[in-house]
Amino acid sequence: MQLSQRVLNSQFSPIRKLVPYAEAAKKSGKKVYHLNIGQPDVETPKAFFEGIKKYSTNIVYYSHSAGLYELREAFSKYYKSWNINFDAEDLIITTGGSEAVIFSLATVAVPGDEVMVIEPFYANYKGFAEMLNVKLRPVKSSPKNGYAVPEREAFEKAYNEKVKAIIFSNPSNPTGAVYTYDELKRIVDFAKEKDIFVMSDEVYKEFTFDGKKHISIMNFEDQERFILLDSISKRYSACGARIGVLATKNKKILEQVMKFAQSRLSPPLMAQFGTLGLLKDLEEDYFEKMVLEYQQRRDAAFDELSKIEGAVFQKPHGSFYISVELPVDSSEEFVKWMLTDFDIDGETVMVSPLNGFYATPGAGKSEIRIAYVLNNQELRKACSILKEGVYAYNQKRK
Repeated sequence: MQLSQRVLNSQFSPIRKLVPYAEAAKKSGKKVYHLNIGQPDVETPKAFFEGIKKYSTNIVYYSHSAGLYELREAFSKYYKSWNINFDAEDLIITTGGSEAVIFSLATVAVPGDEVMVIEPFYANYKGFAEMLNVKLRPVKSSPKNGYAVPEREAFEKAYNEKVKAIIFSNPSNPTGAVYTYDELKRIVDFAKEKDIFVMSDEVYKEFTFDGKKHISIMNFEDQERFILLDSISKRYSACGARIGVLATKNKKILEQVMKFAQSRLSPPLMAQFGTLGLLKDLEEDYFEKMVLEYQQRRDAAFDELSKIEGAVFQKPHGSFYISVELPVDSSEEFVKWMLTDFDIDGETVMVSPLNGFYATPGAGKSEIRIAYVLNNQELRKACSILKEGVYAYNQKRK
């Protein structure tokens, strides 16, 4: 018996595939500071759990395949508070933001089609594309200018007639870049000229620092070609709830996506109730406190990483990630070595090698992503260990 070429061609998660090395390090008695995965350490707001109590019934039933209407109304109100004019009928509640991405890709592209992506990108875009036999067409950004949107010429060079859409996250996972109006307009103008769809992953819209403001793709004209992808995972520290949103003003897309939504029956009911609690009953100062906390963490990580001689990066303005080009020959080998061969007083650190966040072969070989999801004291300690690790790794290889 043989397995499908589809699954054989798919990559393991570049974030999770090195977990066995971390588990072995812990079994050997080491403490591992986890900066490798975007799992916030802040408590999920009590409003989520109160929502489950408040809105639940005695039967865990199937909801509408598009999600509870009351929840879609609550999301509509939330988006309008961001000057994003979605009505409840423009939204489909998905099982996490991941399902929103999969549904979108499967709706706009067929096997053999291509989707442009600004790299480095959220690594699972590649996994989802491989699942659907869709190829990613990369446009590369650079750590030297903070991973800004590439110039128009780069998009032209990457484009071909098989391209059906472009997908990106803003603020960016994994780089922390927050795209300006002019950068987004560059994408919109290119998509309009080529008549392709734009899929904007806005999961981290609340996470902007230094006075930067998130600009939604829905603030531009030509909205029929836009699909907004969203999730409650990060902003509410509710990754395991698995509630996402696919939103668009294109009624034809919504009609076709509903086929997929009906095939998986419904998003998780209890998590929908919890999300109602978040959207209706959250403390008014929640986001203000959250953003302040993550900006302080960003500053702490940036300060410590700036002490690594030869590191190339700029201070990010959003999400809760920093991508850094390190002076190492292979970030993946370096990450493994940190877990197997290096510690300071029994402590080491795990980060994500960035090569798995690229579609271009060989790209990102010396880059890492750091998720600053620990408190300031632990974050500074972890980044300091990382700095010493870089030095020791390079001394070892001389």
